[in-house]
Amino acid sequence: MKRRNIVIGLGVVAAGAAAGGAWWMTAGRKAPQTATAEAPGGMVLATAAGDMPIYEDDHILGDAAAPVTFIEYASLTCGHCGAFHRETLPEVKAKWIEEGRARMVFRHYPLDQLALRAAAVSECMKGETFFGFLDVLFKNQEKWAANANPLQVIGQYAALAGLDAQAYQLCVSDEEVIDRILKRQTDGRDRYNIASTPSFVVNGTPVVGNQTYEEFNKVLEAAASKAS
Repeated sequence: MKRRNIVIGLGVVAAGAAAGGAWWMTAGRKAPQTATAEAPGGMVLATAAGDMPIYEDDHILGDAAAPVTFIEYASLTCGHCGAFHRETLPEVKAKWIEEGRARMVFRHYPLDQLALRAAAVSECMKGETFFGFLDVLFKNQEKWAANANPLQVIGQYAALAGLDAQAYQLCVSDEEVIDRILKRQTDGRDRYNIASTPSFVVNGTPVVGNQTYEEFNKVLEAAASKAS
């Protein structure tokens, strides 16, 4: 199965097709045509999913000893994901992660080929630079995702993060990294029934949809209470 069909076949959406449609046209490819599955705002709790394995290549913020661990599955072209990172996550970082009360695990769940390539570039960023690069992409999401040549714009952001042009070209087309992203995406779908973004798994319990800080804080408080 071709890679662009794998992304579609995972049951995710091409919500980024609207934002990244210009890129699809300039690349000579047809944007995926699937029903929108991005979760609207508001909290939806799914059935508890049992254990929560953490992998060696996961991107993690926070203390491993924190009583609450939450995994975020997000697509870099997902508008609701961008809203969460711009409006909710800063407060979560300040009041939960930096206080040692929670740790965050970020995993890519690309909705389309543009998100997949952007994810591949982000994987070249190590340590705190990875999360800084995510912040840049989410804060400037409308600028690059709707651009006629979004990969060029992403390359400019990558250059500011210290990645030269040659390294950028290698990162954006790294087949091994892309396969690993898709494997982790499949794992999220199979293990937690992830089918939309953003989706979270908080101490084993899936939480679907963009959250305000007030909503997400309630989820974290409940998880912390159960863990105590």
